Amino acid sequence: MKRIAPAAERNKDPILEVLRPLLRDGATVLEIASGSGQHVIHFASVLPAVTFQPTDVDADARRSIEAYRAETGAKNILPSLALDAASDTWPVHSADAVVCINMIHISPWSCCEGLFRGAARILPAGGALFLYGPYRFFGVFTAPSNEAFDASLKAQNPAWGVRDTDQLLALAAETGFAHEETVPMPANNHCLVFRRL
Repeated sequence: MKRIAPAAERNKDPILEVLRPLLRDGATVLEIASGSGQHVIHFASVLPAVTFQPTDVDADARRSIEAYRAETGAKNILPSLALDAASDTWPVHSADAVVCINMIHISPWSCCEGLFRGAARILPAGGALFLYGPYRFFGVFTAPSNEAFDASLKAQNPAWGVRDTDQLLALAAETGFAHEETVPMPANNHCLVFRRL
């Protein structure tokens, strides 16, 4: 029932290092597209004073998350919810931060638009929207491996692909977010941090 994503094991600590300063004790964090659940389980174990709400549109992913929750007995992880990022109706109505790891390149652009719109609905002023994944900058890939990855994604689904930060910053401005920080990460990935205005 539990899924194991090797990439999640590799990147969970570097992501946490960037994410941790954004989360105060008592905060509630909504994770979009939690996947296997490895990230949320790790984050919750290190940040016991932060409450995490995992979600995923995929039922098998939610079963994996619940298997991890049951195994760890973590009290600061809420039961996983079905959430379609592209939908205008989310099952969560408020959060202090929204985290989305490795989703927007394996989903249509409508999911990215929905992510920003939904985060704008539920976050307070100053709330953080945190993204992690591979990106292009001014139309340029950061490494040949990312360009090859983009081609493989588009071969699977033409609506997928590595997104350009210019598009993301424009979408952020349209939906009421300011870009706060871009942090280079291992394996040619980046963290993008936005704040709700």
